[in-house]
Amino acid sequence: MAKRVLRLGTRGSKLARWQAEWTAARLVQLGHDVELVEITTSGDIDQTHSLGEIGGLGLFTKEIQRALVDERVDFAVHSLKDLPTTPVPGLVLAAVPEREMPNDTIISPLSDTIGGLPFGARVGTGSLRRRAQLLRHRPDLVMLDIRGNVDTRLKKLDAGEYDAVVLAAAGLKRLGLEGRMLLAIPLDEMLPAPGQGALGLECRVDDTEVRDALAAINDPVTHAAVVAERTMLARVEGGCLAAIGAYAKLDEGELELTAIILSADGTDALFSQSRDQPEAAEELGLRVGDDLLAQGAAALVQERE
Repeated sequence: MAKRVLRLGTRGSKLARWQAEWTAARLVQLGHDVELVEITTSGDIDQTHSLGEIGGLGLFTKEIQRALVDERVDFAVHSLKDLPTTPVPGLVLAAVPEREMPNDTIISPLSDTIGGLPFGARVGTGSLRRRAQLLRHRPDLVMLDIRGNVDTRLKKLDAGEYDAVVLAAAGLKRLGLEGRMLLAIPLDEMLPAPGQGALGLECRVDDTEVRDALAAINDPVTHAAVVAERTMLARVEGGCLAAIGAYAKLDEGELELTAIILSADGTDALFSQSRDQPEAAEELGLRVGDDLLAQGAAALVQERE
């Protein structure tokens, strides 16, 4: 019997291709054959409108998940911050490799810190979470929407369309653009999106061969951390366009989850933090989510619907 070739569904952007090729290389090292299948998503087609205007949730994942369900591909690699928390029947998040740096970073010729940006600086970001946290520290900043891949955003910055842009440090590192990043924004100034810096490997729940293959590159600590973050996100019903940040880390054998939810202008902010054993990651996420809801989180989420 011929050896099975595992078909990996991926977006065609440079970063998505890097993530897919990195994952494929790990699996090839373990003796598997992998073929990349490029899939164009709604988020890739429309590069002009804001994410909120063209639908928000699942813009970069729905078509890939449909290909999985239809058995046109065998597994997919997602940036976990882009993957909606609503389960797709028949699919499972089978593995989460070790996480890259979770922080955001400011790219600017003027300053590499939030406090160092000049008064009224024009900052490009397509993220409500980044926008709200920046305005919380610096209400004078002029927030401008920006779309496009990492290279496109950097070109717009270099052309003078913005004084600064805010990007995920993980994406810059994966693309070999660390030279553009002087300092990461400290997590106590800006919490990342749930799952930021982590990759999610998704496959069909009944495909035991693929599930076993992906399990070999799963990192249990990272997997537990993102389960806690994403469970909290689902609990407060915050989509990827809500101003919600979260980060879970292992500290002295326990998983510590910190979360924030903000009003669009950053003036209102709710915090929650809790700890539990890594195997109780889902319960931890629910507890932090419930605490945020008890503080009034639902009103802040509804503000952006």
